[in-house]
Amino acid sequence: MDKIIYLMVAGSLGTLARYGISIFFNKYAVVNFPIGVFVANMLGSFLFGLIWALSEDKGIVNSNMRLIILVGFMGSFTTFSTFAFDNTIYITQLDWAKLVLNILANNIVGIFLIYLGFKLSKLA
Repeated sequence: MDKIIYLMVAGSLGTLARYGISIFFNKYAVVNFPIGVFVANMLGSFLFGLIWALSEDKGIVNSNMRLIILVGFMGSFTTFSTFAFDNTIYITQLDWAKLVLNILANNIVGIFLIYLGFKLSKLA
């Protein structure tokens, strides 16, 4: 039961962090693009890779804490449901350039940042 409570608290904190990042970056965006969602997804991808590697390779993060961080916090911090929604809007607006940019940028940069997180964990 304790894990569930910790997951719920971590999930709440992840949601609030994502919302804050989205509001901040969208407020100052100079382009009409969901930059806040992109930043949250990319930061989340990087942190996921780093935390996973620190747990698996270094044993710095134990399995219970990894569950709470990656499933609880990161599960609500990264926003792929919003990502899918934004892409659906681009499809309905026939805005193919933004659709392709959003899909490629989130996936390619996200994969790269997970890899970077893995590599940076080797320095710890």
